[in-house]
Amino acid sequence: MRIGLFLSCEEYSPEQLLAQARRAAGRGFHAYWISDHFHPWLDDQGQSPFVWSMIGALSQVSDLPITTAATCPTGRIHPMIIAQAAATSAVMTNGKFILGLGSGEALNESIAGKVWPPTDIRLEMLAEAIQLIRELWSGDVVTHSGKHFTTHHARIYTLPQQPPKIFVSGFGPKSTRLAARMGDGYISTRPDEKLVKLFQESGGGGKPITGGAKACYAKDEDEAVKMAYERWRSSALPGELAQVLPTPQHFEQASKVVEPQAMRKEMVCGPDPAKHLEGLKKYRDAGFDEVYVAPVGRYDLDMIDFYASEIIPALAD
Repeated sequence: MRIGLFLSCEEYSPEQLLAQARRAAGRGFHAYWISDHFHPWLDDQGQSPFVWSMIGALSQVSDLPITTAATCPTGRIHPMIIAQAAATSAVMTNGKFILGLGSGEALNESIAGKVWPPTDIRLEMLAEAIQLIRELWSGDVVTHSGKHFTTHHARIYTLPQQPPKIFVSGFGPKSTRLAARMGDGYISTRPDEKLVKLFQESGGGGKPITGGAKACYAKDEDEAVKMAYERWRSSALPGELAQVLPTPQHFEQASKVVEPQAMRKEMVCGPDPAKHLEGLKKYRDAGFDEVYVAPVGRYDLDMIDFYASEIIPALAD
């Protein structure tokens, strides 16, 4: 199982994200994931740079592959613009770009003023968007009049030699089946063996299975738990709240029910290599091919050093 670096636009400034990317390059990290947000989950996270600007900058500081994890092509940005942005990203990275797509969250997509659709409709929109994006990558003039999206005489001129692969996120059975049917790979943030098996049995056999995980490094475990709670307590919210709450303020209100100690279950906290390895091995045991680890807190560069020197070599053994 390969380890990559997950760049969290919700938590870090452009300068900090580039510093993380530079720190990880050439030190055993396989590739980058980068999140795509308009808002952070919480005001305490405090950032949200535009992902496509960040990908352009990343392409100039590292030659590691980059995947968006994950872009929603159905809400605030039309899929034809996502198709153009992804094509340019693939050119700038010399073909080392994967377009990771998902059905999105109201937090980022409801800003366009549209009613936030139920899950089935969002997945229907995602399937149409994927089809349209691939059609635009042909380089042909595309006129499309679908149930959810329309284009007139649209053509993308700047194209990579080969179209980017599309990985699709799945956090439940329906989205996982869609990912297997339409994606070139699978994205998840939970080491859920049942969903991995469903993906493989629904048409995803042989396709890459990739996961994301968070970890908060500090020399003192209690300090790490405190930082994780301050910045990512929203990740412990149950059910579909992450998909339907529309603003960081709503996440702030909802996350008042989360106790600080809950963060110990949400992510590995502290300096113990054994605990970090145990967290990653859960993904390996569930059938993941790659895991992308997101640093949490103010010791982000120290955590990258820690993983490069202690975790990645130990996992390889």
